[in-house]
Amino acid sequence: MTQPAFRRARSTEAKQARETAILDAARDLLRARGVRDVSLGDIAAEVGMHKSALLRYFETREQIFLELTAEGWREWSAALRADLAARTAATPAEVAGDFAATLAARPVFCDLLAQAPLNLERNVSLEAVRAFKLLTLHEVALIGEELGRLLGLDEAQVLDTLATATGMAGALWQIASPGPRLRELYTGDPRLAHAVVEVEPRLHRVLTALLTGLRTPQRHVP
Repeated sequence: MTQPAFRRARSTEAKQARETAILDAARDLLRARGVRDVSLGDIAAEVGMHKSALLRYFETREQIFLELTAEGWREWSAALRADLAARTAATPAEVAGDFAATLAARPVFCDLLAQAPLNLERNVSLEAVRAFKLLTLHEVALIGEELGRLLGLDEAQVLDTLATATGMAGALWQIASPGPRLRELYTGDPRLAHAVVEVEPRLHRVLTALLTGLRTPQRHVP
């Protein structure tokens, strides 16, 4: 089957439209297959263009996914901050619940969170990494304002909380999505039942413990 002709974008608007189409196609494929099972060729075929043509818009497959990770950070941050902003006061468990619920509702983002430091950031330009890191720091600072207001967390505690939440969400999503053959193995043997993980309740418990500990005054041993 031959690829349909895909004319190169000439104007800025046309280029942006092509980039949006590529990101949309990649996002759809990620929802269906997950990061590990989507290739650059898959994305090109979904858009209807050759891989060589796609590389005029994005330097690597990983850059496409890193763009989607940045998009995920913006969307998740906005949703989390909206939930936190609606609270005039909150317990560590309630804040942890908002974190867990908003992350678990975004499985593609969780998948990308796990892949970003392992693969995505290592296969793009330094400028792409810099832009991504600055964006995440901006979103962390915005979330930190709410965590400071509700729980009195300082900057270091905010960073610890965000690193734990996003790192655990990425790792737990991978564990919770083993594929049909492994899931059948785990559910079919009672000794392996612990391998079947639900992201939201586990993340809620871990973050509740973390936030409770951060709010507990530390006694200094002389």
